[in-house]
Amino acid sequence: MIGGWSRSTVSPVPLAGDLRSSDDRDLPSRNDTLGAALSHVAGGPVGRHALVGRTRVFTPLRVMFAIALVFLALGWSTKAPCLQTVGTGWPDQRVANWENQRAYYEFCYSDTVPLYGAELLSQGKFPYKSSWLELDATGKPRAQYDGRSAVRYMEYPVLTGVYQYVSMALAKTYTAVAKSSGLPLLAGVAEVVMFFNISAFGLALAWLATVWATSMLAGRRVWDGALVAASPILIFQAFTNFDALATALATAGLLAWARRRPVLAGILIGLGVSAKLYPALLLLPLLLLGIRTGRFGDAVRTTSVAVLVWCAVNLPVLLLYPRGWSEFFRLNTRRNQDMDSLYNVIKSFTGWQGFDPDLGFWQPPTALNAIVGALFVLCCAAIAYIALTAPRRPRVAQLAFLVVAAFLLVNKVWSPQFSLWLVPLAVLALPHRRVLLAWMTVDALVWVPRMLYLYGERNKGLPEQWFTVTVLIRDLALVALIVMVIRQIYRPAEDLVRMRAGDPVRRSARIDDPSGGVFDGAPDAFPSWWPQHLRPGLRPGPSPGLRPAQQHQEVWDARRDRTVSAHNRT
Repeated sequence: MIGGWSRSTVSPVPLAGDLRSSDDRDLPSRNDTLGAALSHVAGGPVGRHALVGRTRVFTPLRVMFAIALVFLALGWSTKAPCLQTVGTGWPDQRVANWENQRAYYEFCYSDTVPLYGAELLSQGKFPYKSSWLELDATGKPRAQYDGRSAVRYMEYPVLTGVYQYVSMALAKTYTAVAKSSGLPLLAGVAEVVMFFNISAFGLALAWLATVWATSMLAGRRVWDGALVAASPILIFQAFTNFDALATALATAGLLAWARRRPVLAGILIGLGVSAKLYPALLLLPLLLLGIRTGRFGDAVRTTSVAVLVWCAVNLPVLLLYPRGWSEFFRLNTRRNQDMDSLYNVIKSFTGWQGFDPDLGFWQPPTALNAIVGALFVLCCAAIAYIALTAPRRPRVAQLAFLVVAAFLLVNKVWSPQFSLWLVPLAVLALPHRRVLLAWMTVDALVWVPRMLYLYGERNKGLPEQWFTVTVLIRDLALVALIVMVIRQIYRPAEDLVRMRAGDPVRRSARIDDPSGGVFDGAPDAFPSWWPQHLRPGLRPGPSPGLRPAQQHQEVWDARRDRTVSAHNRT
């Protein structure tokens, strides 16, 4: 005892003047098994009496940036075997070493390197303006199914094509500096390798932006962004293609929406659609929840701005080079089922010939296109039904994840880098870190049998079924995530019970939807003419005078209490 006070209640030094603490923040080192285990690497879990959110140096975001840089470096290192310069002369006379199918057995394949020459970037030509002829194995021009010459253009949306053009211009600048300086050291790196490095630098910045936006969208669960920073998918797919650009813009668009800036959200999503079409899918959840909450105007405003921005970016190229601009859409129309698609898995195991057998070169698979479109429309209709009739309004991230996941599952093309689209959405939609890490690991490992299958069985690679089995496992893992998200939507009372352990996103009445923006805490307010069967079922009426989130809380607490009482009576 010291002066009548217990030693445990006396601070050894004077207390700070500012004792504010983010006590509501989720602490994985205390309430998550995986987080607690990993925390021992860096000093153990946070102290019980620590002031949370007060560190000036190692803030959560900076720590996640450091983690992301480590995984992005691992991603670059997996591509490094394909970045070895061979040949003599200046950088534009040297090439990357891809001899003897090196890209497959070294697992270092990236679209960036072959596209530099195939799409005439190596010649300094502007995408969409220049074309080339598709050649056969003997080097002769090929004719497509209707007898016309098979003419090719840049196959990417405008913003991605311009990004490649800017990266090419910087690589050409490197070559010019090497030639003008005459330094042999500068001439040691091939121009195509420098193009890859410049592109990878921008893609790394884009992924850091994705980590930032995800952590901001996570609300009190800011450490969920660490799963985006440390996703195993990054190791193989971060620099396989240019999808990180669209992912960053899409996630930033959701953050703008969460901060109630619908115009900025529309600008960012419109730019994302100009880089890859998938960000357009994020508009569907906003429109559906706008109908349910009566906040339809903001959703329409975001959608309208996104369309205008997309038109502003695409219109100049469309008017100047209409044939080159339309190549992206034409290519996607004439592609058959991709090797990573569910249709190819069925074909691999059953010997099925597909919906469109005996197609000519570049002949569009009309039956497959129609079936893919119909299946996706059905999925969107099911998601709309969930969004409008679920007992408690779903979160924006939950619906966004369901739409993008359904698109990938039923689509005829699932390129490996497309999995990057799902990473931030899955992290925001499903707050179960070990489950997410297991899914990401399964998805990442599909790359290994894929490369060995492409290497060829005659070269001691793997047969097709080894690869398609892993694709099937990946698809089943994604279906499991979808089921978990839907279960979480339809059983909010169970979620509320678990949330008191500090795990799920919605915690008591204070948190409704961190990424919801104008939907956060909003009650149902369907238009008067909206059909009754497309509304939530009858529920007990909430007590008056409560905020909407508190009303939902009380309704489901009452239902849970009645269920427990009935169980005890029996």
